[in-house]
Amino acid sequence: MKSLGSEKIFYAFFVFVVMSTTVFCGGKKFIKVREFNAPEARQGVAVDEDYIYVVGTQEIAKYDKQTGEIVASWKGNENGPFIHLDSGVIIDGLLYCSHSNYPGVPMTSSVEIWDAQTLQHVKSHSFGIQWGSCTWIDKYDGFWWAGFAHYGKWKEATGTDEKWTTVVKFDEQWRMIEAWVFPKEISDKFVPMSNSGGSWGPDGLLYCTGHDYGEIYAMKLPKAGSILELVEIIPIESEGQGIAWDRSDPMYIYGIVKKDKRVIVSKLISE
Repeated sequence: MKSLGSEKIFYAFFVFVVMSTTVFCGGKKFIKVREFNAPEARQGVAVDEDYIYVVGTQEIAKYDKQTGEIVASWKGNENGPFIHLDSGVIIDGLLYCSHSNYPGVPMTSSVEIWDAQTLQHVKSHSFGIQWGSCTWIDKYDGFWWAGFAHYGKWKEATGTDEKWTTVVKFDEQWRMIEAWVFPKEISDKFVPMSNSGGSWGPDGLLYCTGHDYGEIYAMKLPKAGSILELVEIIPIESEGQGIAWDRSDPMYIYGIVKKDKRVIVSKLISE
């Protein structure tokens, strides 16, 4: 990874941690290499070559990777159209964030888009009421991908639960192409919440998280049928919520610990 700047500046903004232990699961392991405090770390994180974008429910902060300095921020109005942001991803200079009316019912969703340089909101795409509550989006292999959560805690109101949580593949114009659900062994882990994060990894697997557990689910598309295939469950220091692979520095993934407002940087190692 790139240098994070002088020790003095780094400690002024970040809490630096180097792990002396690792976590193991099957053929892969995550090593936590850094962490830092960010008061916005409630929902997710996005990352590009030079900056880290920390996403809160109604706010975003952009941190310089080298100095830890906040260089831009955005905050929605309490009574404005932005209700509940989740995961983010940087694509071609734009920050795309999943957005929903959580905890409202019926569930509505949209993609909200900011200029990554200025954090000025520039565009919106509404899904309306279709697949559930959009919790993450990503772009991979020329297509858009998004996770739509369903929650057992609202089963009586919606008639659905975690098993209805869906991953949808879209074309460039956000037209649905295909969709899949999670295997029961993973959807059971979502109870009573749901799938909170998703990001395509450098190995061509889809890495997903739940809401609370310190583990990531490496998934692949099935050869037939509509159920994602679990490849591996990999423990990680971050706890559910939104995740983002650093496409400028493969093998590094960013996540958060919501209760402590921390961003966790981990490295994936294959044995």
